[in-house]
Amino acid sequence: MNAFTALEARALQATNFSPRLQQAVRLLQMSSLDYVQALREEAQANPFLEIEDPVADAGEASERMTARMPERSRRLSHDESADRLQRIAVPESLRAHLHAQLGVLRLAPRDEALARAVVEALDDDGYLRLSFADIAAVFGERGAGVEHELRTALRHVQALDPCGVGARSVQECLRLQLEAIPDDALRALALRIVKDHLDLLAAHDIAALARAVNEPPEAVLAARSVIRKLAPRPGWRHGQTATQSVVPDLTVKKVRGAWRTVLNAGAMPRARIDVESAQRLESARAGACTELRRYLEQARWMVASVAQRGTTILEVGRAIVARQKLFLEHGPLAMKPLGLREIADDVGVHPSTVSRSVRGKYIATPAGVFELHHFFSRGMQHTSGGASAPAALRELIREMIIGEPPSAPLSDAALAARLGVQGFCIARRTVTKYRQALRIEPVELRRARG
Repeated sequence: MNAFTALEARALQATNFSPRLQQAVRLLQMSSLDYVQALREEAQANPFLEIEDPVADAGEASERMTARMPERSRRLSHDESADRLQRIAVPESLRAHLHAQLGVLRLAPRDEALARAVVEALDDDGYLRLSFADIAAVFGERGAGVEHELRTALRHVQALDPCGVGARSVQECLRLQLEAIPDDALRALALRIVKDHLDLLAAHDIAALARAVNEPPEAVLAARSVIRKLAPRPGWRHGQTATQSVVPDLTVKKVRGAWRTVLNAGAMPRARIDVESAQRLESARAGACTELRRYLEQARWMVASVAQRGTTILEVGRAIVARQKLFLEHGPLAMKPLGLREIADDVGVHPSTVSRSVRGKYIATPAGVFELHHFFSRGMQHTSGGASAPAALRELIREMIIGEPPSAPLSDAALAARLGVQGFCIARRTVTKYRQALRIEPVELRRARG
């Protein structure tokens, strides 16, 4: 049987998991703010469970971030809530939009679950940056079989709105959108350009492009107009996840020359049993108050769950810090490639547990606050035999652009060439992607400004 661990509590279930284990999985993958809220709700329903809010002396930074918690945490009167809801536009996130569409498709349960897993792996641009192997590892499967199933699931996602979602490159994104418009000669020419000559299009070399496709420049310009109307980032059509203040789950600082990682007391609630009520129930006649005994058992499990969740996040955080010490010492240029399985082996858990432990969890470092997932990436190989993390390459690109002559800024192709001299086999389109992630203007705008 294929065991499929839920990635989202609302959608994916493992039929061979007990309800309590499913609840543990759901709690582990929650952010600290959502976790505190879930425990509060549990304590309201359970007479034996007491929850203490995170301690108030967790530091000025945590206090400031906690004070800016999302609007939803406020307690509004019914009339005030209704009035605000009528006046506030609530944008639908890309993932919610896609999940809603999958809900009306007639897919087999496993096909739907895999499609939802692909949706969860998309970034805010609507692209699939993870490999099928990485997605499969999240729910504990591997091999050609599940990767073939995920390819089929990706086709289901790519058929959804907005068109172009689920692409693995800009080229594929534009191709998917072109294939969705009515077939004519102009569309066919645009497809040829996107598939085979995207570099010439990006260079705005219309003459060379016309020669490459053996078409007059007028036809090439018309096809370019069609391409320009496409959305290279289809995810932006839907509201990105609203920016929210966060409370770091972990903090790391250097103590006597060693990096020390600890849980942030301002993010971790304290759960305990109402001892007096529990003792009264235990002294009652055996077999009596069956329902109350069930509540007591659940309360004890929740207390243990709070402790276990904190322990797991701390162990994962310490393992990440141990492998990324150079980043803490020297900054992004020293970021190392890191996979879920490496941390899983260090901690002694399954990679899916690591995936849930880093999702929505943050660590405060001397260099800033980072999501734990920030420290994971696949390596970019170089000729010396080693590998560098994408974060390190992005920082290297940033430094190259900062040092470029204002009168002669470097194009993405020139940046790729310079990286090649340093031993990095990196495509020009990858440099473009990294530059855009850094929010740096293209060479034409930098040249005009200079």
